[in-house]
This record gives sequence, C-alpha cells and structure tokens, in this order.
Amino acid sequence: MQHTIGFIHDLAVIMLIAGIVTVLFHRFKQPVVLGYIAAGVIIGPHTPPFELIGDETSIHTLGELGVVFLMFSLGLEFSLRKLVKVGATAIVAALSEIVLMLWLGYEIGRAFGWKTMDALFLGAMLAISSTTIIVKALDELGLKRERFAQTVFGILIVEDILAIAMIALLSGIASSGSVDAGSVVITLARLMLFMVVSLVLGLLLVPRLLQYVARFKRDEMLLITVLGLCFGFCLIVVKLDYSIALGAFLIGAIMAESRPLHSIERVVAPLRDMFSAIFFVTIGLMLDLRALVDHAGPIAVITVAVVFGKILTCGLGTFVAGCDGRTSMRVGMSVAQIGEFSFIIAALGVSLHVTSDFLYPVAVAVSALTTLFTPYLIRAADPLTQRIANILPRPVVSLFSNYSQWLSNLQPTGDNAAVFRVVRNIVLQIAINLALVAAIFIGVSYFAIRIDDWVNARVPDERIQNVLWWSAALAISMPFLVAIYRKLKSLALLLAEISVRPAVTGRFTTSIRYALAELVPAIAMFGVFLWVVALSGRILPPVDLLIAVLACAALLLVVLWRWFVRVHARLQIVLRETFDHNQDHG
Repeated sequence: MQHTIGFIHDLAVIMLIAGIVTVLFHRFKQPVVLGYIAAGVIIGPHTPPFELIGDETSIHTLGELGVVFLMFSLGLEFSLRKLVKVGATAIVAALSEIVLMLWLGYEIGRAFGWKTMDALFLGAMLAISSTTIIVKALDELGLKRERFAQTVFGILIVEDILAIAMIALLSGIASSGSVDAGSVVITLARLMLFMVVSLVLGLLLVPRLLQYVARFKRDEMLLITVLGLCFGFCLIVVKLDYSIALGAFLIGAIMAESRPLHSIERVVAPLRDMFSAIFFVTIGLMLDLRALVDHAGPIAVITVAVVFGKILTCGLGTFVAGCDGRTSMRVGMSVAQIGEFSFIIAALGVSLHVTSDFLYPVAVAVSALTTLFTPYLIRAADPLTQRIANILPRPVVSLFSNYSQWLSNLQPTGDNAAVFRVVRNIVLQIAINLALVAAIFIGVSYFAIRIDDWVNARVPDERIQNVLWWSAALAISMPFLVAIYRKLKSLALLLAEISVRPAVTGRFTTSIRYALAELVPAIAMFGVFLWVVALSGRILPPVDLLIAVLACAALLLVVLWRWFVRVHARLQIVLRETFDHNQDHG
C-alpha cells in the first residue's frame, strides 16, 4: 500500500509540474517538449534543495511506455507504401550519417585523450538520432505530414535497424577485442528476415481482426484489442533481443493498413500524449547540472559536433540521393540530436565494464542540449536555405540544380521502365516467399528444441524425429516454394525474351529461350534447396531418409500442385486487398 501511495505521489508531482511548466512554455510560444524536459530537471534528484520523486525506477518504466506509444503512433502514420517511396534516399542518407558520425565521435574521443573503447562508444552514441524526440518536435510544429518529414522517418527507421547491428558489433568488440563482421551480417540478415515475415503475416491477420472488432462500434473493445496486439508483439520482439521501439513501429505500420485506422489513432492519442510526456520528463530527471559543469568542455564540443555534423552528413547524403537543397537542409536540421539509442549504447559500455563512468552522464547532457535545439533548428531550416542560396554564386546553384535533374533523368522511361517494374515486382515476390520459407524452417527448428523432452518421451528415435519435423516444415512451405518456382520461371522467360535476339541466334532463338526458361529456375531451385538444408541443420534427416522425404514431397507436388497455387493466390489477394483499400481511403 505504501508503495502504491508513493507511486501516485510521484505521478502527481510529475503531472502537476509538467502541466504548469508546459503551459508557461506554450504561453511564451516555446516547444512543449522543452517544457517537459525542464519539468524533469526541476523535480529531478540532481536539483536542490530536496527530491520530489521517490521511485525513479517506476517513472522510467512509464517513460519506456512513452517510447512505445510514440513509435506505435509513428507506425500508424507512416504506411509501408511511404517507406518504399523514400527507401533509397533513407538508406543513402542514414549510411552516410552513421559512418561519418562514427568516425567524428571516435576522433573527438581520442582528441580528449579518452580510452579507445570510450572513443569508439562515443562515436556509436553520436551516430544514431532520436526518433521519439524528432517525432514529437515535428508533431508540435505541424510538419509530420510534410514530404521531407516522410524522408526523415525513413532515415530514422534505417538508423534504428543499423543501431541493432551496431550494438551487436560493440558487444563483440568489448568481449573479444576484435571485429566479427560475420556475426554482424548474420544479425542484420536475421533482423531483416524477422521484419519481412512479421509484416507479411501481420498484414494477413491483423487488419482483418481489427476490422472485425471495429464492427461492434465500441471504442473500449477496439482500444483493448489494439493495446493487446501492440504489447504482445513488442514482447515477442524483446524476447528475440530486438528493440522494443522497432517492434512498436512495425505493429503500428501493420495496423496502418487496416480499415479502422482513424478510430485507432483517435483512441490511442490520449495514452500517447500522457506517456510521451513522462518520457521527456525522464530525460530531464537524468540531467545532472553538475555534470554540465564538470565536463563542460567535452559536452560543448560534442554538442556542436552533433548539431553541425548531422546537418552536414545527413543533409549531404539526402542531396546525393537526389533530393533538392531545401529538402536536404530540412532533413539535416531535423536529425541533429541524439536520444534513446545513445543511452542504450552508453549503458551497454557501463554494463560490459569497458567504458568510463563519465560517458553516460555526458550522453544524457548532450541529448538534453541537442533536444533543446531541435525545434529551433527545424524552424530555421527554410530561412537558412534561402540565405545560403542567396550567398552562393549562380554557377554553384546551377550545378546543384543540374545534379538533381541529372539524377532524375537516370530513371528508366518508356518500355524500359515497364520492364524494370515487372522485374522488380517479381524479384520482390521471390524475396518475400524465400523469407517466409526461411522463417518456417527456422521456426520449426526453434520449436523442436523447446519441446525436445516431450517429443523424446513419445518418439525416442532422433532420426524419426528429424524426419517428422523436416517433413512438417516442408509441407507448410510448399505453397511458397511453388510460388518461388513459378516466379523464377516468369523471370527467366522475360529475361530470355529480352536477352536472346533473333538477329544473333537465328533459327535457334526459340530453343535457346526455352532452354533458359527451364534451366534457370531448375538451378535456382536447387540453390534454394541447399539454402533450406543449411538453415535447418538442427532437424535435417539423414541422407537416406531425406531422399525418401523428397520423393514423397515430389509426389505430393504432382497431386496437389493446383491446390498449392490456389492457396498462395488467395494469400496474395488478401494482401492486395489490404493495400488497395488503404490506398483508396488513406
């Protein structure tokens, strides 16, 4: 009971002071997010004369919920179609920013005479911008639906994905003292596989479930269902050692393709506002003003490096990818801060005992300062772009303009564009089906290990166990394997038609095209088989039994080929209907 009263006391203090401070900030036309951080500083343990908060741990837990709701809301507003549109730009900009900021942070750490691991972790902390802070700032400024904001969100998603690989890389360096590139590649591959499978399965199931619940026209039922799906999926993501923020975004993006999207946004908004406010208050709680004094020099240098470094690297990367100067500047000015992933990386160094104690408070101080600057930088982007355009010589402005025009001219047109779209769609469908097959075999292998004792009690022979598990995985994968073969054959036919010219091959044209159309899919499917064997080594039957399983599978294919084709076609129709409805009503 005493703990409950203490928790209510802490929550009351946070809400009252945050409410008062944010009203003042609003009256003076300052960003409300800064008011939340200021409220955190006022009630924090580092601000005299006395502490107003008794249990910081519980408050930080509530702050984590703020991250979940902010990322979930971002997913609701940022559909998969938008992600595809900004994909190439986001990848180029994010990679340029991460690589250059890693190098810059490392060099700053070495310049201060810090240990190699301190400098390395500092570079990693500076490489990743804060999604939650940017989302909140753009929302307050009414810019979330602007075109440049969609590019920013795409960059942040790519950053969050690469941050997970970076954490794995840092853990490996800290424990072994060397870089294991293989483990990083495997980590990224697993993450991409998880994301593709989650999105496909989610789009098949979640929109229809939400549509069914929405028919009852009860906001309470819809809210509870949405929260259950959100937290349930986040739990799965955390169990797989991925970021809870990434999980919240993915389930939000899946729900963004459902019919009752606007109702979901309406019922979730109050929870998002409450818990996101607590999250920004927790940033203020961590800000020790004495740390600002004790490490004033490094904090000031790092803050300047973050602001100018990210504006330059991300803005330049966005421009190189083909965006105009104004958009590039707005993107660069928007991402000029660090946040939650920087705290995670700093905490990782402390937990592994490879970094100094001062690094975490320095990260918090830099995050708080750059967060203060973020709204003002976003506002200043357009005036600064105009001023630079007026200062630059005309030939330079013309060169930049011609570069953007040249990039747009590189896009295929006419018949080439049509062929390119067809090939791209076929390759994408093959990749998605391959991901689903991989997920099935990996999932069955994982499940087999978890219930090993139960199976041993009923089927003592391990060879027979493997036959049963592998056969089950193969049977479930059949519709997708059939789809892969059919898509490969379509691709081979198309490429054979384009590449084999009658002027060169003469009367052998038809025969060569037919040979390519049959041979390429056969060789590719053999490669798929080897890939599946490598993925399912844990449950792979012995060679003699494997041959028997494959023979039965071949017989099954002959008998049920049309049924497998129909099953896959129905799944495709469900996905297409989901996207088409969202496009009509988005």
